[in-house]
Amino acid sequence: MIENKEPKGKCAGCASSKKDHRLLAGKLDVYDWLKGVPESALCPDIVEVKFKNTRKGFFSNSNQLRLKRGDIIAVEASPGHDIGIVSLTGDLVLEQMQKQKLDPKTYEAKKIYRKAKPVDIEKWYEAIALEHKTMIKARQISAELRLNMKIGDVEYQGDKTKAIFYYIADDRVDFRQLIKVLAEQFKIRIEMRQIGARQEAGRIGGIGPCGRELCCSTWITNFVSVTTNAARYQEISLNPQKLAGQCGKLKCCLNFELDCYIDAQKDFPNTNISLETKDGTAYHQKTDIFKRIMWYSFDKFNSLNLVQVPIDRVKEIISLNKKGTKVDRLIPEPKTKSQKALDYENVVGQDSLNRFDKKEKPNKKRGKRKFRRKPRKPNTSAQK
Repeated sequence: MIENKEPKGKCAGCASSKKDHRLLAGKLDVYDWLKGVPESALCPDIVEVKFKNTRKGFFSNSNQLRLKRGDIIAVEASPGHDIGIVSLTGDLVLEQMQKQKLDPKTYEAKKIYRKAKPVDIEKWYEAIALEHKTMIKARQISAELRLNMKIGDVEYQGDKTKAIFYYIADDRVDFRQLIKVLAEQFKIRIEMRQIGARQEAGRIGGIGPCGRELCCSTWITNFVSVTTNAARYQEISLNPQKLAGQCGKLKCCLNFELDCYIDAQKDFPNTNISLETKDGTAYHQKTDIFKRIMWYSFDKFNSLNLVQVPIDRVKEIISLNKKGTKVDRLIPEPKTKSQKALDYENVVGQDSLNRFDKKEKPNKKRGKRKFRRKPRKPNTSAQK
């Protein structure tokens, strides 16, 4: 049996080693905010277990094993058994099942056999080491069979009796012959699963144009459809090369701030409405949503001599145009008040630089001052 001591190089907040963490994706981790709180009487005997990449499942702890987050366990599979890592236990498992719309009362969970033995873990590592070689060989076989598909990843079961081949294909593919060849080549049971381009990018991983890891490979588990309307609402140029991610589809991050932009534009006027002035017709060119400023130009096809117009002023001009009135200017001239010319020498308190060059003329009227000597008082004490 495995010793109860925690392995060296342990991950913070988890009982699994760093090597195990490299094998399993971090986006399947769940923060247990009830850690240290005693479990309730209604706590189920169901444990959440994570496997490689996006695979996760719920298993029944019918043997009443003392499991904690990060334990490596052997679970029931068809056929044989699989090796996974415990990602969550306790009352939060019910919340996770409800999130995935699973009823704990009717859900038929597979069993947890035992904590993984050293032999099980060693065999598990051997199976993981074969995945890359198997994927390369499977790609060569599919190319020889001239199948219009791409094998993106291979995942071995913990006991090396079964392998899941993830593939991408635009149309339906008849891979019956491929399964026969793969079964003869690798002597294992074969399962084929079709995934999309976004799921493939999440499994492979990479660095995005922002300089960080791809969101689909770190934390996104549910992929929401992204359309070009998200770019239009955010005033982003419709450049396919900039809007597409590494998967070739529109970037998922286009949806992150979409709601904020939609809320900010609720009271904005329609950009297709032109503004009529006495100088001509002004056409909309671009908008700064959060500064609430719209840029207009008198040339419909060229953005030259742009004029910044606040949203309130645009609404005012549109209402006047509806009444048949043309405004003099897009932005009215500010009302200037008559101001006195400022004497900067007096205001700042500085004198002229050549003030020392001036020579004062002597005042002729002014004469020498005469000092009068006061009379000395007689010394009366000496006479006495």
